[in-house]
This record gives sequence, C-alpha cells and structure tokens, in this order.
Amino acid sequence: MQTPMTTLSQTENKILMANARDSLRGFWGLAIGALIIYFLVFCVLGLFPVIGTIATYIIVGPMTVGGVRFTLSVSRREKPEIGQLFSGFDRFGTHLAAYLLQTLFVCLWTLLLIIPGIIAALSYSMTYFIIAEDSSISASEAITKSKKMMKGNKWKLSYLGFRFTGWFLLVMLSFGIGFLWVGPYMYVSYAKFYDDLKTVEDQS
Repeated sequence: MQTPMTTLSQTENKILMANARDSLRGFWGLAIGALIIYFLVFCVLGLFPVIGTIATYIIVGPMTVGGVRFTLSVSRREKPEIGQLFSGFDRFGTHLAAYLLQTLFVCLWTLLLIIPGIIAALSYSMTYFIIAEDSSISASEAITKSKKMMKGNKWKLSYLGFRFTGWFLLVMLSFGIGFLWVGPYMYVSYAKFYDDLKTVEDQS
C-alpha cells in the first residue's frame, strides 16, 4: 500500500506575515470593524449568565466559520463583507458539530497530558478553514482532513503563533486596544498558512 504524501507548508512564516500585511492594505478599517462586531456578539451574550452561556456554545461554531470566511476573503482580497461573519449559520448543524467534536477531542487528549492536548488542537486547527470552503464535507471529515494537512506542519504553525509574542506584549501595554490591529494581522496570517498548505496539496 502506498503511503500518502505529507503536505508541507513551503512558505516561510515571515513571508506569510508580510503577505498578510499586504492583503490587509486598504482593508484595515473593515477588518477592525468585523473584529469588534464579532466580539460584541459574545459580549452581549455574556450579559445573560445562563442563557447567554448556552447560546455562546451553540453559536461559536457557526460564528467561527463566518469569521474564517471573512478572513479568507481579506487574505485573498476577494471583496470581504461584514455580512460574512454570520454566513456560518448556513450549515448550522454541521458547524456546531465541528465545534463540539473539536472541543471534545481536545479535552479528551488534555485529560492525558497538556502536551497531547496542544498537539490535538494543532492537528484540528485547519478544520474551520476546510469546512468554510466545502459545503459538502461533514464535521468529522473536515477534522480528519485537517489532521492530514497538519501532519508535519504543527511546529511551523506553532512558530507562526510565537512570532506574535512581541505584538501581544504591545497589546498588554496598550490595555488591549492594540488587539484591534494585532488580531486581524494574526488571523490573516493563519489564513495565509492555510492557503499555503492548500496550494501544496492541490499540486501534489
């Protein structure tokens, strides 16, 4: 039996980040506005202790998918719109299942040790990107595909996150205000990472 080829990200993280800055040029205001609206939704739900908590768990999956679609549009400069934030409700059940399954799997691995939990989270990190673009894929299939895509790429994604450490120090010094800029920068960088993996996968 032939062993499936591993899809490895080919672009350096610093280039992915530079490309993210280029993609955000002209879209910073829109991206910051989308980030504010996204968090406002959950802040409003947080005002209702019990019902709000339940509602948060129910909508976080669809909202994350919508956020990913918006971020991919910014990354690819494909006319992003605020309305995309709520587009994840189109397949509500599937996107809710994706969130619940990811959370369950990560928690189960974390019960063993912290490190396996982190590795699991990295393995499933492309799930929302995959499911945001494929309207026919199921939640479990998206998770499985994410695990395959992330084989050999977990450290690279971790390192991409580490590169934002200095930026988050500035966020703390600005009492959180700086996240309005760092957030979109980081999320679009992750979208670039996904597209890099996808490009290699399509060529293999």
